[in-house]
Amino acid sequence: MIKVMIVDDQTIVRAGFAALLDAQPDISVIGEAGDGREAVQMAEANRPDVVVMDIRMPGMDGIEATRRILGRPGADGVRVLVLTTFDVDEYVYEALSVGASGFLLKDATADELVSAVRVVARGDSLLAPQVTGRLIREFTTQRRNRPQAPAELATLTARETEVLVLIAGGLSNGEIAARLVVSEHTVKTHVARVFTKLSLRDRAQAVMLAYESGLVVPGANST
Repeated sequence: MIKVMIVDDQTIVRAGFAALLDAQPDISVIGEAGDGREAVQMAEANRPDVVVMDIRMPGMDGIEATRRILGRPGADGVRVLVLTTFDVDEYVYEALSVGASGFLLKDATADELVSAVRVVARGDSLLAPQVTGRLIREFTTQRRNRPQAPAELATLTARETEVLVLIAGGLSNGEIAARLVVSEHTVKTHVARVFTKLSLRDRAQAVMLAYESGLVVPGANST
Protein backbone atom coordinates (compact mmCIF):
# COMPACT_ATOMS: atom_id res chain seq x y z
CA MET A 1 0.00 0.00 0.00
CA ILE A 2 1.36 3.43 -1.02
CA LYS A 3 0.89 5.94 1.80
CA VAL A 4 0.22 9.40 0.39
CA MET A 5 0.10 12.84 1.96
CA ILE A 6 -1.46 15.77 0.09
CA VAL A 7 -0.25 19.34 0.57
CA ASP A 8 -2.13 22.27 -0.98
CA ASP A 9 -3.47 25.54 0.39
CA GLN A 10 -6.78 25.08 -1.45
CA THR A 11 -9.18 22.90 0.51
CA ILE A 12 -11.17 21.86 -2.54
CA VAL A 13 -8.03 20.72 -4.36
CA ARG A 14 -6.89 18.64 -1.40
CA ALA A 15 -10.32 17.06 -1.07
CA GLY A 16 -10.50 16.21 -4.76
CA PHE A 17 -7.05 14.64 -4.85
CA ALA A 18 -7.70 12.74 -1.63
CA ALA A 19 -10.98 11.29 -2.88
CA LEU A 20 -9.41 10.22 -6.15
CA LEU A 21 -6.31 8.64 -4.66
CA ASP A 22 -8.03 7.01 -1.72
CA ALA A 23 -10.34 5.20 -4.15
CA GLN A 24 -7.37 3.28 -5.57
CA PRO A 25 -6.83 -0.23 -4.18
CA ASP A 26 -3.08 0.28 -3.71
CA ILE A 27 -3.09 3.88 -2.39
CA SER A 28 -4.04 5.23 1.03
CA VAL A 29 -4.21 8.96 1.81
CA ILE A 30 -2.88 9.26 5.35
CA GLY A 31 -3.02 13.04 5.75
CA GLU A 32 -3.70 16.46 4.25
CA ALA A 33 -1.85 19.69 4.99
CA GLY A 34 -2.73 23.26 4.05
CA ASP A 35 0.78 24.73 4.09
CA GLY A 36 4.43 23.79 4.15
CA ARG A 37 4.94 24.06 7.89
CA GLU A 38 2.03 21.75 8.61
CA ALA A 39 3.32 19.37 5.92
CA VAL A 40 6.72 19.06 7.59
CA GLN A 41 5.16 18.23 10.94
CA MET A 42 2.70 15.77 9.42
CA ALA A 43 5.38 14.01 7.36
CA GLU A 44 7.50 13.49 10.45
CA ALA A 45 4.55 12.02 12.36
CA ASN A 46 3.04 9.88 9.59
CA ARG A 47 6.02 8.84 7.43
CA PRO A 48 4.34 8.87 4.00
CA ASP A 49 5.76 7.11 0.95
CA VAL A 50 4.74 9.94 -1.41
CA VAL A 51 4.00 13.60 -0.68
CA VAL A 52 1.93 15.35 -3.34
CA MET A 53 3.23 18.87 -2.81
CA ASP A 54 1.95 22.20 -4.14
CA ILE A 55 4.83 24.60 -4.73
CA ARG A 56 3.25 28.00 -4.27
CA MET A 57 1.69 28.38 -0.84
CA PRO A 58 1.60 31.23 1.69
CA GLY A 59 4.03 31.00 4.59
CA MET A 60 6.40 28.11 4.03
CA ASP A 61 6.28 27.19 0.34
CA GLY A 62 6.57 23.73 -1.17
CA ILE A 63 10.26 24.09 -1.91
CA GLU A 64 11.27 24.72 1.68
CA ALA A 65 8.84 22.06 2.89
CA THR A 66 10.37 19.55 0.47
CA ARG A 67 13.86 20.46 1.64
CA ARG A 68 12.93 19.92 5.29
CA ILE A 69 10.94 16.73 4.74
CA LEU A 70 13.68 15.07 2.70
CA GLY A 71 16.43 16.39 4.96
CA ARG A 72 15.21 14.75 8.13
CA PRO A 73 16.67 11.43 9.38
CA GLY A 74 14.85 8.38 8.06
CA ALA A 75 13.50 10.15 4.95
CA ASP A 76 15.28 7.91 2.44
CA GLY A 77 12.04 6.19 1.43
CA VAL A 78 10.01 9.38 1.02
CA ARG A 79 9.30 10.69 -2.47
CA VAL A 80 7.92 14.14 -3.24
CA LEU A 81 5.76 14.81 -6.30
CA VAL A 82 5.40 18.55 -6.80
CA LEU A 83 2.42 20.28 -8.39
CA THR A 84 2.74 23.28 -10.66
CA THR A 85 0.57 25.38 -12.94
CA PHE A 86 3.23 25.83 -15.64
CA ASP A 87 5.43 23.13 -17.14
CA VAL A 88 8.53 25.36 -17.31
CA ASP A 89 8.80 27.09 -13.97
CA GLU A 90 11.89 28.00 -11.97
CA TYR A 91 10.10 26.95 -8.81
CA VAL A 92 9.88 23.43 -10.24
CA TYR A 93 13.61 23.44 -10.92
CA GLU A 94 14.26 24.51 -7.34
CA ALA A 95 12.01 21.74 -6.04
CA LEU A 96 13.87 19.13 -8.09
CA SER A 97 17.19 20.53 -6.89
CA VAL A 98 16.23 19.97 -3.24
CA GLY A 99 15.22 16.38 -3.88
CA ALA A 100 11.72 16.20 -5.39
CA SER A 101 11.33 13.11 -7.56
CA GLY A 102 9.18 14.65 -10.25
CA PHE A 103 6.36 17.05 -10.99
CA LEU A 104 2.85 17.11 -12.33
CA LEU A 105 0.80 19.88 -13.91
CA LYS A 106 -2.29 20.86 -11.94
CA ASP A 107 -4.49 20.32 -14.97
CA ALA A 108 -3.38 16.68 -15.26
CA THR A 109 -6.10 14.06 -15.70
CA ALA A 110 -7.17 11.77 -12.88
CA ASP A 111 -5.39 8.84 -14.51
CA GLU A 112 -2.19 10.90 -14.84
CA LEU A 113 -2.24 11.80 -11.15
CA VAL A 114 -2.73 8.19 -10.06
CA SER A 115 -0.04 6.99 -12.45
CA ALA A 116 2.34 9.74 -11.27
CA VAL A 117 1.97 8.71 -7.62
CA ARG A 118 2.73 5.09 -8.51
CA VAL A 119 5.71 6.04 -10.67
CA VAL A 120 7.25 8.25 -7.99
CA ALA A 121 6.59 5.62 -5.32
CA ARG A 122 8.56 3.09 -7.37
CA GLY A 123 11.35 5.57 -7.98
CA ASP A 124 12.17 3.79 -11.23
CA SER A 125 11.33 6.41 -13.88
CA LEU A 126 10.96 10.14 -14.32
CA LEU A 127 7.52 11.61 -14.59
CA ALA A 128 6.93 13.28 -17.97
CA PRO A 129 10.60 13.04 -19.00
CA GLN A 130 10.15 15.14 -22.14
CA VAL A 131 8.83 18.09 -20.10
CA THR A 132 11.16 17.61 -17.13
CA GLY A 133 14.12 17.33 -19.48
CA ARG A 134 13.19 20.61 -21.18
CA LEU A 135 12.88 22.39 -17.84
CA ILE A 136 16.20 21.07 -16.58
CA ARG A 137 17.99 21.92 -19.82
CA GLU A 138 16.63 25.46 -19.73
CA PHE A 139 17.68 26.28 -16.20
CA THR A 140 21.00 24.45 -16.22
CA THR A 141 21.87 26.37 -19.40
CA GLN A 142 21.03 29.66 -17.71
CA ARG A 143 22.88 28.90 -14.48
CA ARG A 144 25.95 27.02 -15.61
CA ASN A 145 29.00 29.06 -16.50
CA ARG A 146 31.54 26.24 -16.52
CA PRO A 147 30.41 22.66 -16.10
CA GLN A 148 31.88 21.26 -12.91
CA ALA A 149 31.85 17.48 -13.03
CA PRO A 150 31.80 15.97 -9.54
CA ALA A 151 34.83 13.83 -8.76
CA GLU A 152 32.53 10.85 -8.21
CA LEU A 153 31.74 10.74 -11.94
CA ALA A 154 35.26 9.42 -12.47
CA THR A 155 34.39 6.35 -10.40
CA LEU A 156 31.76 5.22 -12.91
CA THR A 157 32.63 2.54 -15.43
CA ALA A 158 32.10 3.26 -19.12
CA ARG A 159 28.87 1.27 -19.09
CA GLU A 160 27.61 3.00 -15.94
CA THR A 161 28.31 6.38 -17.55
CA GLU A 162 26.39 5.25 -20.63
CA VAL A 163 23.46 4.23 -18.44
CA LEU A 164 23.50 7.63 -16.70
CA VAL A 165 23.36 9.41 -20.06
CA LEU A 166 20.40 7.29 -21.13
CA ILE A 167 18.62 8.00 -17.84
CA ALA A 168 19.14 11.70 -18.55
CA GLY A 169 17.49 11.10 -21.91
CA GLY A 170 14.34 9.98 -20.11
CA LEU A 171 14.64 6.28 -20.91
CA SER A 172 13.14 3.68 -18.59
CA ASN A 173 15.06 0.60 -17.46
CA GLY A 174 13.30 -1.46 -20.12
CA GLU A 175 14.18 1.02 -22.85
CA ILE A 176 17.80 1.17 -21.68
CA ALA A 177 17.96 -2.64 -21.73
CA ALA A 178 16.69 -2.69 -25.31
CA ARG A 179 19.14 0.05 -26.34
CA LEU A 180 22.16 -1.72 -24.81
CA VAL A 181 20.95 -5.23 -25.70
CA VAL A 182 21.19 -6.47 -22.11
CA SER A 183 18.66 -7.76 -19.59
CA GLU A 184 16.55 -5.38 -17.54
CA HIS A 185 18.04 -6.97 -14.41
CA THR A 186 21.50 -5.95 -15.62
CA VAL A 187 20.29 -2.39 -16.17
CA LYS A 188 18.81 -2.27 -12.66
CA THR A 189 22.19 -3.34 -11.29
CA HIS A 190 23.97 -0.59 -13.23
CA VAL A 191 21.42 2.02 -12.12
CA ALA A 192 21.80 0.97 -8.48
CA ARG A 193 25.58 1.29 -8.72
CA VAL A 194 25.33 4.72 -10.34
CA PHE A 195 23.00 5.93 -7.60
CA THR A 196 25.29 4.54 -4.88
CA LYS A 197 28.50 5.97 -6.33
CA LEU A 198 26.97 9.41 -6.92
CA SER A 199 24.82 9.46 -3.74
CA LEU A 200 21.62 9.98 -5.73
CA ARG A 201 18.10 9.48 -4.38
CA ASP A 202 16.38 8.81 -7.69
CA ARG A 203 16.30 9.41 -11.42
CA ALA A 204 15.33 13.07 -11.10
CA GLN A 205 18.60 13.79 -9.32
CA ALA A 206 20.46 11.68 -11.87
CA VAL A 207 19.07 13.77 -14.73
CA MET A 208 19.98 17.03 -13.02
CA LEU A 209 23.51 15.87 -12.27
CA ALA A 210 24.02 14.73 -15.86
CA TYR A 211 23.04 18.14 -17.22
CA GLU A 212 24.66 20.30 -14.55
CA SER A 213 27.98 18.45 -14.77
CA GLY A 214 28.12 18.80 -18.55
CA LEU A 215 27.98 15.04 -19.10
CA VAL A 216 24.88 15.68 -21.22
CA VAL A 217 24.87 18.87 -23.27
CA PRO A 218 21.60 20.84 -23.37
CA GLY A 219 19.99 20.61 -26.77
CA ALA A 220 22.03 17.58 -27.81
CA ASN A 221 20.22 14.41 -28.79
CA SER A 222 21.48 11.88 -26.25
CA THR A 223 18.85 9.28 -27.03
